[in-house]
Amino acid sequence: MSGVSGVSGGSPEGPTAAGRPGDGPPTDLTHERLKAYEGKPTAAAGVGKDLVNEPMIRHWCEAVGDTHPAYRGPDAIAPPTMLQAWTMGGLSGHADRSGAYDELSRLLDSAGYTSIVATDCEQEYLRPLRPGDRITFDSVIESVSERKTTKLGTGHFITTRMDIRADGEPAGTHRFRVLKYAPAARPAKTAERPKATEPARAAERPKATEWSRAAEQRTAAERRMSTATEQRTAAEQRMSTATEQPTAPEQRKTPDRRPPRRPRPVINRDNAGFWEGVRGHRLLIQRCTGCRTLRFPWLPGCNACGSPEWGTVEASGAGTVFSYVVMHHPPFPAFTVPDQQADGAGPAAAAAPGAAGPDAADPGAASPYAVGLIELAEGVRMVSNIVGIPYDKVWIGMPVRLEFLCADEELELPVFRVAEGGEG
Repeated sequence: MSGVSGVSGGSPEGPTAAGRPGDGPPTDLTHERLKAYEGKPTAAAGVGKDLVNEPMIRHWCEAVGDTHPAYRGPDAIAPPTMLQAWTMGGLSGHADRSGAYDELSRLLDSAGYTSIVATDCEQEYLRPLRPGDRITFDSVIESVSERKTTKLGTGHFITTRMDIRADGEPAGTHRFRVLKYAPAARPAKTAERPKATEPARAAERPKATEWSRAAEQRTAAERRMSTATEQRTAAEQRMSTATEQPTAPEQRKTPDRRPPRRPRPVINRDNAGFWEGVRGHRLLIQRCTGCRTLRFPWLPGCNACGSPEWGTVEASGAGTVFSYVVMHHPPFPAFTVPDQQADGAGPAAAAAPGAAGPDAADPGAASPYAVGLIELAEGVRMVSNIVGIPYDKVWIGMPVRLEFLCADEELELPVFRVAEGGEG
């Protein structure tokens, strides 16, 4: 059994090319000189600092969300992907490392290859690791590539191989590859392009969907309305200043007592359909038309198969609290919404799914409030407010139901109220 995972950067055997004259650092560092390091040990008879143990296995499983029953109980084994974890030296490191790898790194540094990035690792599993196993290992520089040119820059890939044993028996092999490189020069800034005319800009602009065009039109209209409002306000202020009588305070203009507006969500062509649905009191979930995978929040392409084609499914509104946090902050009037504005719901939802407002039990208070990660009945999760219940009565697994908060005359927000049977 083996596993391979990419870390970052390009593939060492991928479509990289040999450097051209004038690229990157000097070329007087020959590949033959680098290959002399192949086979040199970086660690010999290394010993893991801890036996394989249940607490480390539990922490690992909790961190990555792995609930496989094989990693629990009296016959538990360690997750295979923990293979390297048992060899790590921690902050204090290992005292039994050889100097070959450091020597190779200094040689590359001196030739101008001063940057480093991990590219990938590959593991092969020979036997399960169990609590109580003593881990030993040997590590060697397995290969140093010829000079390669990548998007990051020009350099050499270095692969180390670690052979791992458990109580003296071969347990697995771990290969780790890095790129030591000279960063590519950034392209010089080109002269500023002349401003294009509106027809030219329109020709360059990618074709938008109906939702994105509608969003752009609404945004432009809102800008025009905002400008007109500002102009009227400025004119009113000038008129008020001109007519105000300092000796007659009762005649002065009464200040505007309207509450500040909630911050607006950022709407673009990738999420315009979601907000269009919210305005119609519909919570829409994207569904890939290729692999039928549901996804939330909205994305331009499927994160399962990569397809850019998608449709939507309307959420039923049922859900449960998967997790939650309690927010504490000073009072902010824009997030204090009277109870009746939420069609019977508690106050305060977010300016977008994921933000929130005050506690439902006290609409005007600055007391803590709960923001929940809600698992919808369809299987996806979203972040929003939990309303209609005090923050200290929220519990994981609590059933909730979708409703929509009217934050102001223009803004609707999805929030979640405790469902029947969830108050206990």
